[in-house]
Amino acid sequence: MIYTEDQIVKVNGVVLPGLVKSIEVKESAKIDEQEVEGSATKPKQATGYEDAKVNIELILDDTPTQTKYQRLETLRAIFRTPGQSVPKPIPIVSEATAAHGVDKVLFKSLSHKSENKKEQISVSLEFWEYVPTTIQTTSSSSGSSSGGGSSGRSSGGSSGGTQQQTSLTSDYQKYLQSSRGKSPAVDDAGTAAALDKVSQMPY
Repeated sequence: MIYTEDQIVKVNGVVLPGLVKSIEVKESAKIDEQEVEGSATKPKQATGYEDAKVNIELILDDTPTQTKYQRLETLRAIFRTPGQSVPKPIPIVSEATAAHGVDKVLFKSLSHKSENKKEQISVSLEFWEYVPTTIQTTSSSSGSSSGGGSSGRSSGGSSGGTQQQTSLTSDYQKYLQSSRGKSPAVDDAGTAAALDKVSQMPY
């Protein structure tokens, strides 16, 4: 996690080395300007808000135990741990960021600048507000239709059967209502006899 207090910053429990020169939090809106032919003014359309940006500036110098570049390596290890391929969202806690409603950030960039004849180097850290993307799941239309399709096919079959019955001859309707016995498929007769019974069935 990132923790700032009295210009002391911690990232994942590691105190950032050096002197915290400044902490800046910036919020901005998304506004599009429209080109209107023949007009000097550009109508503006608000479309939303940008993610907040957090910038921290540090001053690194040599200490009795570490050089300024060794301290810079500590920052780089925080920015990207060995084997890490994608930046991960990390919580941030500070009065400056809390005032803007920022509680999670992505470590966007790390840069340093050294000047001639100076034993210090300045380091810039940039964090972007992390806003998790909410994906709303809805039931699949194909799934619902397949569930309903089963009943739909059943009802369609009955309605189709009703339409067929209305067009049948009266003799065949009487046959359907009469006792027709067992199906040849489940009869005890042999194959030849079963086929003979099938051939004798009215159409």
